[in-house]
Amino acid sequence: MVLGTSSGAGKSWLATALCRHYARRGLRVAPFKAQNMSNNARVVEGLGGRWGEIGSAQYFQALAARAVPSVQMNPVLLKPEADTRSQLVLLGQVDPRLSALPWRERGAQCWPAVAEALDTLRATHDLVVIEGAGSPAEINLQASDIVNLRVAQHAQARCLLVTDIDRGGAFAHLYGTWALLPPEARALLHGFVLNRFRGDAALLAPAPEQLRALTGVPTVATLPMWWGHGLPEEDGVFDDRTTRSAGALHTTVAVIAYPRISNLDEFQPLKNVPGLRLVWARTPADCAGADWLVLPGSKHTSADLQWLRTQGLDRAITAHAARGGRVLGICGGLQMLGEALVDPDGIDGNGPGLGLLPLVCRFEPAKTVRPARARFAAVQGPWSALAGLDVGGYEIHHGQTVPHPAMLRAGREAREVLPGLGWQDESGQVLGVYLHGLFEDAGVLRALFGARVPTLDSVFEGLADFIEAHFEPGVLDALVQA
Repeated sequence: MVLGTSSGAGKSWLATALCRHYARRGLRVAPFKAQNMSNNARVVEGLGGRWGEIGSAQYFQALAARAVPSVQMNPVLLKPEADTRSQLVLLGQVDPRLSALPWRERGAQCWPAVAEALDTLRATHDLVVIEGAGSPAEINLQASDIVNLRVAQHAQARCLLVTDIDRGGAFAHLYGTWALLPPEARALLHGFVLNRFRGDAALLAPAPEQLRALTGVPTVATLPMWWGHGLPEEDGVFDDRTTRSAGALHTTVAVIAYPRISNLDEFQPLKNVPGLRLVWARTPADCAGADWLVLPGSKHTSADLQWLRTQGLDRAITAHAARGGRVLGICGGLQMLGEALVDPDGIDGNGPGLGLLPLVCRFEPAKTVRPARARFAAVQGPWSALAGLDVGGYEIHHGQTVPHPAMLRAGREAREVLPGLGWQDESGQVLGVYLHGLFEDAGVLRALFGARVPTLDSVFEGLADFIEAHFEPGVLDALVQA
C-alpha cells in the first residue's frame, strides 16, 4: 500500500509504477483505492453487465498492471459538485441516497462494499497495489476512515509512506505522520520514500539514519524530480504555467479552466505534441494568441457557465470564433456552446448557453455512462482532417443534446458530424462532442497535428524502470515475499 504525507505527494504515480513493475515480474496484479475524490473518471466494466465509473488514476493503474479495469478497483468515487457537495458513485453507479448523507455518515455505509471489493481482488490476484488518500494522519477523520488505515489494517498491507521533498519539511512530514499513527498502523510501515528530490542525494545524510533511529522505519528510495514522465496527474491538473513541448511552435491551445472542470487527464497527450503550447485560461487575457479555445468537461455545467460569464470569457470565446479561431467543446463544454440548458428535475441548472451551436441540452436524472466508438462524417472547415476517422472514447453525462426546435424552424441547423455525439456550426469553426478521450486516439493526433506521441504502455514501462533504478536493492522484492 502506498500512503502519503499529504495530497499530491506522489501516491498515484508510484502506485502505477509498482503495478507495472510487479506485472512484468509475471504476477497477476490489481490496483485498489477504496475512495477517490476526483472529477476525472473513466468508464469500466461494472457489476451485472452495466458500465460504471472509477477514478482515472485507478483506470491507468489497471492498464499498468495489465489488468481489465473494473469498478471493484475504486468502489467509492466522490465527484465534487460544489465546495460542500459531492456526488457519490458506489461500485460504478451514482447513489443519490448516499450522496445526500453528511460526510461522516457515509463511511459506515460504504465500508461493506469497500471490504468486499478488496477481498475479491485479493482472492483473484497474486498482488493488490493499494493507494491511500490524502494523509493517514488526518486524525479528525480517522474515526470514519475507509481509505487509509482501515484498509491497511483490513489487508495487513505492507505500506510505503511517500513525501514530496520539493515542498520542504519532508522529514518533519514523515516523522509527524508516523507519530500520529496508532501503534498497530506504525507496524505496517515498511519504508519511507522521498519523492521529487533535486540536488545531491549525499546532502540528505544524516537525516534518513536519524529518522530510522526515531521510528524504526528505513528510507527505501530517493526519487529524483521527473517532470516529463507522461502520466496524467491524478486530478488532471497541469503545472499552473504555460506548457510547451519541444519543436517549433505551430499551435497554441488554451483550455478554459473553470472551477468544476472534469476529465482533464484526457489532454495529457497534447503536452507531448511537438510544437504545441498548452495554456490554462482563467481570464480573457489568457486566451490572447490562442489558435484553439477548448471548453472541457464540467461537473456543474450551469455554475461553470456562470463563472465563465463573470470572468468575461464568454465574450472572448465568441470573439475568437468570429475571428475564425477554432473552438472545441467536450461534454459539459459542448452543452455550454448550445443555445440553452434546460433542467426540469433540478440536476444541474437552467440557463442560456453561449449560442455558438443551435442546440439545446436537457438534463435528465439517468446518467449516461458507456464506452463509445463512432466515425466522423464530412467534417468541414479547420476540423476537416477528422473526416472519415473512426474514433473511440467514453461518455459520462446527465445532459442530452438535440437540435434547438426554434432554430430548426428558422433554418439554422447544426451539422451532426458524429452520430448522436458531435455537432459543428455552419462556419465549421466550432465543434462540440460528447466523446471524451479524443486526444488519446492516435489517429486523431496524426490527423490534426501529424504527430506521434508516446503510448501509455511506454509510459508505464518508463515508470517501472525509474523506480527499479532508484529504490534500494532488494526492497521491491521484499515487499511481496511471503
